[in-house]
Amino acid sequence: MVKGYRDLKVWQKAMELVVESYRLTKFLPRSELFGLISQIQRAAVSIPANIAEGHGREHLGDYLRSLSIANGSLMELETHILLIRRLYRIGDEAEAALAMTDELGRMLSGLTKRLKERLVAA
Repeated sequence: MVKGYRDLKVWQKAMELVVESYRLTKFLPRSELFGLISQIQRAAVSIPANIAEGHGREHLGDYLRSLSIANGSLMELETHILLIRRLYRIGDEAEAALAMTDELGRMLSGLTKRLKERLVAA
């Protein structure tokens, strides 16, 4: 039973991705502190934050919009990870994070689909 956003598996997985993203940025040069490191961390943090915000909204449409924003941040994060893999030859280190983005994308899609079905049924 879901009592709050912290009970949502999708939020829990998103939090794990934040931790992994911060770990990944440790492989980047200090010159990226205000560039890719900042962008990666902001995009990663945005995902669980938007899931939580949407869950706290009263209207289902607002929740769906927040999930859409979280999904956009997920795609942004994935793009940054793919970019650092190319720029800095961080292949093996990036694979765990990319696998997590794939899983989280499927979870967000499933949750969005279920909520849209509820919206239509209402």
